[in-house]
Amino acid sequence: MKNLEHLTTDKTALENYLKGQGWLRLNEKVIAVEIPGAGNMNFTLRVKTLERSFIVKQSRDYVEKYPQVAAPADRALREAEFYQLVATKKSLSKLMPTLNGVDLVNHVLNLEDLGDSTDFSFLYQKGETLKEQQLIKIVEFVANLHTSLNKGTTQKTLPNREMRKLNHEHIFIYPYLQENGLNLNDILPGLQEIANPYKTNNSLKNNIEKLGERYLMDGNSLLHGDYFPGSWLKSKNGIKIIDPEFCFFGEPEFEIGVTIAHLKMGDQPENIISNALKYYKDRAPLNEELCKQFTSAEIFRRILGLAQLPLTIDLQQRKKLLAESFEVLLKADY
Repeated sequence: MKNLEHLTTDKTALENYLKGQGWLRLNEKVIAVEIPGAGNMNFTLRVKTLERSFIVKQSRDYVEKYPQVAAPADRALREAEFYQLVATKKSLSKLMPTLNGVDLVNHVLNLEDLGDSTDFSFLYQKGETLKEQQLIKIVEFVANLHTSLNKGTTQKTLPNREMRKLNHEHIFIYPYLQENGLNLNDILPGLQEIANPYKTNNSLKNNIEKLGERYLMDGNSLLHGDYFPGSWLKSKNGIKIIDPEFCFFGEPEFEIGVTIAHLKMGDQPENIISNALKYYKDRAPLNEELCKQFTSAEIFRRILGLAQLPLTIDLQQRKKLLAESFEVLLKADY
């Protein structure tokens, strides 16, 4: 089996690779290579020539930000399948970068460069609020995705089981392990003591296990799979949606539940959260109780798990969110 070619920031090596893929024109030279943003999962570069720029993105058998965490090496190919499906729907594709090419052997994507942009992770900072028009765009995209690409409109299947298995471990298992190698007091003093009772609550763990089984089941609608502020970009051409490597056909309640969880952890005003649900339900059906359960699971995952966020909410606010989430998950009827 051929060894994968690992891309680096070396311009000469990168230029040779791109020419081998036919992604550079005759006599086109790479003049600059940049890291376009603080990505978590993949090795990503902005390639600049005298004529243009584009993004190359390679997935490897580990998480780029956490090399000790194994991940499916071919996840970029699942992302490519998502882009190919979305390309059939102009209302969706116009809000995502164009997929210019795929290297199936080395798990590399060639994507449109959206230019200088920033993701919405600033929402976790104190005083930052999502604007109404931004909220509408973000909700409208995902509602359109769920209603226009589903098992009634396409024969394609996108199980993405290995990425779902990875996500499942970090959402539904890891935060509830008493010994998982993560000292929560290193993140925020006092957090470990708040977490300990949840890690020993068998009723909670039983219900979260059942919710995790539901997440692993195939559903009807195409989901982005990781729909949170890190996947929403503010670009010169408006809001764009990126990084769908966790995509699969599942239940929309998981997707919206995750989104609502991040609005809560970003301490967004109540009207933003209620409007997010309203705008979605105006466009697509939603089981609100199931949605709340996935919201609660995501809050537990992000506050007590490995994939930490740049949260500025204090210990008491985190404690309150966990307590509310606990109540939701405890009364869930599976």
